Amino acid sequence: MTNLLRDRRTARPSRTALIALGLLSLALPGAAIANTAATQVQATDSAAIEQRNKAIVEAAFEKWRGGTYVFAELLAPDVVWTIHGSGPVAGTYRNQQDFVEQASRPLTSRLATPIVPEVHNIFADGDTIIIRFDGTATTTSGAPYSNQFVWILKMKDGLVVNAEAFLDLVAYQQVVDNNAPRTQ
Repeated sequence: MTNLLRDRRTARPSRTALIALGLLSLALPGAAIANTAATQVQATDSAAIEQRNKAIVEAAFEKWRGGTYVFAELLAPDVVWTIHGSGPVAGTYRNQQDFVEQASRPLTSRLATPIVPEVHNIFADGDTIIIRFDGTATTTSGAPYSNQFVWILKMKDGLVVNAEAFLDLVAYQQVVDNNAPRTQ
């Protein structure tokens, strides 16, 4: 009899546990549906951000291709721009003004024509845009300038806040070293 009572006492918690599990399983489908709905909303938001950022970059490159300077409106004032590779211009620039004065202007001041970008691919992943393009121009000495670029742009509120640039730094440096700056 003692064994029977002991078995009954242990059986009751097991039955209670089973009832609790049963009730929990009834609640889980609702939680799973709510979790799935939240995931779908996040995916929709992410897709909308991707589309918006991609459209901003596409429009900026179209304007640039048409001869309009777009970087003042595309880059956040405190953009962090990193040029990968080795050479005098490689490094990280901590704001738009620093990037323009130290990296962009040394090249563009030695070009007789604006760089014309030819976009090959634009990829979007959340707040990141990856763009592969070629750029061509004519130097102040009349020589052609051509380069290939991959930029990885992190966007926030429609502006580039972080950029990584990959390009042929030898071609860049040859223009800087072998061409006189334009007189303004």
